[in-house]
Amino acid sequence: MHNKVVYRIARGLRSTGAVVLRFNYRGVNLSEGTYDDGDGELEDARVALDYLRQRYPDLPFTVAGFSFGSRIALWLGCGIARRVIAVGFPAAYKDKASLDTCTTPRVFIQSTHDQFGSVEQIESIVAALPEPKQLRLVEAQDHFFAGALDVLEETVKTLPA
Repeated sequence: MHNKVVYRIARGLRSTGAVVLRFNYRGVNLSEGTYDDGDGELEDARVALDYLRQRYPDLPFTVAGFSFGSRIALWLGCGIARRVIAVGFPAAYKDKASLDTCTTPRVFIQSTHDQFGSVEQIESIVAALPEPKQLRLVEAQDHFFAGALDVLEETVKTLPA
């Protein structure tokens, strides 16, 4: 996984003592398979999480994802994780029904200039969700947190456990 945002999320979590696993969904870069509208990608994430849970069964866990991966993280983590971190949530995504019943602590981290989820859109989405939830805005140039990767990483590092 060679995405600079995902790398910074992982590095931020690692600095807190978390065990981190980054992976590509099916069909991304050199991974096998093809895009599966979220169903297969959810299974990919579930297999990765199962692997970590087998290796570290006694550790509490957080599920995190960026962009499309934030959707998958929310689907997977709600109800089972200690918390879910959704970075760069694509606000234009219409199916948010599964989020309406999630009471797992969720943290949304969004660039102030995210072309896939404006501040107004993400504020509206998060406001409509049940507690517990947080929204952290990072002053950045775009969806990929240009000019603010250090701030993104620091935000992840300082999230309450």
